[in-house]
Amino acid sequence: MTTTASSSTSHHLSPAFPGRAPWGTAGKLRAWQQGAMEKYLQDQPRDFLAVATPGAGKTTFALTLASWLLHHHVVQQVTVVAPTEHLKKQWAEAAARIGIKLDPEYSAGPLSREYQGIAITYAGVGVRPMLHRNRVEQRKTLVILDEIHHAGDSKSWGEACLEAFEPATRRLALTGTPFRSDTNPIPFVAYEEGNDGIRRSAADYTYGYGSALADGVVRPVIFMSYSGNMRWRTKAGDEIAARLGEPMTKDAVSQAWRTALDPRGEWMPAVLRAADQRLTEVRKAIPDAGALVIAADQDSARAYAKLIREITGDKATVVLSDDAGASKNIDTFSQGTDRWMVAVRMVSEGVDVPRLAVGVYATTISTPLFFAQAVGRFVRSRRRGETASVFLPTVPDLLTFANEMERERDHVLDKPKKEGEEDPYAESEKEMEEANREQDEDTGEQEQFAFEALESEATFDRVMYNGAEFGMQAHPGSEEEQDYLGIPGLLEPDQVQLLLQKRQARQIAHSRKKPDEEADLLELPADRRPVVSHKELMELRKQLNTMVGAYVHQSGKPHGVIHTELRRVCGGPPSAEATGGQLRQRIAKVQEWATRMK
Repeated sequence: MTTTASSSTSHHLSPAFPGRAPWGTAGKLRAWQQGAMEKYLQDQPRDFLAVATPGAGKTTFALTLASWLLHHHVVQQVTVVAPTEHLKKQWAEAAARIGIKLDPEYSAGPLSREYQGIAITYAGVGVRPMLHRNRVEQRKTLVILDEIHHAGDSKSWGEACLEAFEPATRRLALTGTPFRSDTNPIPFVAYEEGNDGIRRSAADYTYGYGSALADGVVRPVIFMSYSGNMRWRTKAGDEIAARLGEPMTKDAVSQAWRTALDPRGEWMPAVLRAADQRLTEVRKAIPDAGALVIAADQDSARAYAKLIREITGDKATVVLSDDAGASKNIDTFSQGTDRWMVAVRMVSEGVDVPRLAVGVYATTISTPLFFAQAVGRFVRSRRRGETASVFLPTVPDLLTFANEMERERDHVLDKPKKEGEEDPYAESEKEMEEANREQDEDTGEQEQFAFEALESEATFDRVMYNGAEFGMQAHPGSEEEQDYLGIPGLLEPDQVQLLLQKRQARQIAHSRKKPDEEADLLELPADRRPVVSHKELMELRKQLNTMVGAYVHQSGKPHGVIHTELRRVCGGPPSAEATGGQLRQRIAKVQEWATRMK
């Protein structure tokens, strides 16, 4: 094989170069896979890190390279390390299709001669690192480390990987999400110091979502965001009401979010109905398209499955990580035509169910790593024109991640943080776990009550696509919402953008026909709202939040309660969407309240 393209130039090649196979076959490589192969064969490195967006075909690239190294006697055996038991088996099945036999059940002792290697999990390496070290010392070995960021999940796993595979002849590290929330170094990954003195992971070949989308390798993702009013009781016994998306403390955001996801409220049923309607539209063009709810815990997963049965009349496949039949359930769903699957975390990364086209993000994990992995379940394209739709609560972190889908990030080892600086990517693993716990985080006072979600409602908020936002708030079931849910499931990326622009223009035109006194302030088009510059609005919101913060200390009431009371008294939408006049009115009102208390 000759090296005709470097890693940098191959990103811009047509997806048909050097003659991509028809969809659904693996006879020929995609352009990025060919480019990565050429880069590898040119350099012949011992360690190679390939970063490719979920759904781009990392497995095909890795196994093609493994086949070449075996054929040319560079290595004599292959060890694949995967994050989960299901992925371990998936790797063995994929390898068998191109003639490499891997044993996914290997535990100890000599390997049967019929196999050319093994597939194991990071946890398995952690239990017996010396066993695997002895294996790679005895024969020249290629070690494929799938989703290598998992080697940094715990100090023991990282140390075990270093101990087990340090003597390996070749190591190929793969990831779709090279960044981690912590600063644990990832084994066998090179870090380079930038001009700012910060060390970042250095990939040997990168194929990002933007490049894959342009090549038609992955689907464009349409994010459907839903807001709504929430009411809950804290552990201290306080009842709080707030609206998803309006300015509030981190604790209040977390509690409002959990309230929205409570299956006993109205938010989840409304969003599931909307997602099911979207799925019906997509299935007109993609008859076997499926949908997935990513749930926060097993109880919620079962409750969501029950809601889906009530809404659709169809049974949902439930996948729980500690269920012995979980892998079989995923395989059965993947090969069938059932509409819905509900999972906790088992399907968050690497598991290949290409027909998934609609998702509901119903977990409170708010790290960019998990979000990217979750969205990655829906982007794998089987033919040109397929689209993916993911339904989200209007939570600031999630909206940020959705708007930065094309941003390529590296794993950062050094994270200096200036005082008062907010960094959405600096959330630690501990915070990630806390966000997913079944308990309230808002107070250190003596616990007298359990956190309790009291009431929730859903409001269609906006559509996000390719970094842009479309639509204005509307009620579920309204003509405005139906317009966006009814977008065809088979469209080219530029057609998606054009159609969303048309839908938005139609929504604005419809709202213009309403008299001002009948329209929601959110529905009023820009030309009928008071003109205030963006900078002035930012200053007014900042001033209001400062005044509310001061009144919190004076009155003892939470932020969310005060903002809700201001909206009740003064009228209008959440602060994030309020006009300059509305913000000034609220500032005056909270000043009036504060004066009365003195």
